[in-house]
Amino acid sequence: MPTIEQIRAARALIGWSQGDLADRSDLSQTGVARIENGSNQPNSTTLDKIISAFDKADIEFIGDSGVKKRTGDIKKLKGKQGFIDFMNDVYETSKNVGGEICVFNVDEKNWIKWMGQDRYDSHASRMKKIEKDINFKIIVEENDWFFIATKIAEYKWFPKELFNEQSFYIYGKKIAFINFLNDDVRILMLEQPQFTDGLRVLFDIAWNQVAKTPEKEA
Repeated sequence: MPTIEQIRAARALIGWSQGDLADRSDLSQTGVARIENGSNQPNSTTLDKIISAFDKADIEFIGDSGVKKRTGDIKKLKGKQGFIDFMNDVYETSKNVGGEICVFNVDEKNWIKWMGQDRYDSHASRMKKIEKDINFKIIVEENDWFFIATKIAEYKWFPKELFNEQSFYIYGKKIAFINFLNDDVRILMLEQPQFTDGLRVLFDIAWNQVAKTPEKEA
């Protein structure tokens, strides 16, 4: 378990305030302050929440005194919280670097299923605030009219025979491969510019040469 000094050092390493740590670990800022000043001895459940929050920020604790930033460029997430963490990363990355967001093989009902309507609405609202900095393209299945991001994104249809629910998301210099299962969701995030740039080329080919602009029947 991390020491008080390691918790302080971990916050400093990634520029978190006590409030930031409290928000990400579902604790109160007062509670975090009391842990760090030694006036409150946290139980194992509280420490697990703190460790989990830092783990999601790629922070590792070494022994009883060390702290380091994880250097690997692959991250795995799963389940509802994993999906929410992924969408938070999409927002934070897009806010910081802008650019083009490309989403392929999407059934957006999965976004509502795994985020919940209220949380998705909150996400859409914050993305709307940065729309001038992004160019958002989404490819969905042919004849799918369930569009949830029309205020910020352009949509195209992909032929039914080529569509599946193995989705991928390109944003910044990152790729996320998303596998939607009946009772779970798995996300593999890769931050590797060469792969990201290569996949953007393939997305552009699909967007420009295969996908079609949705049109209502006359």
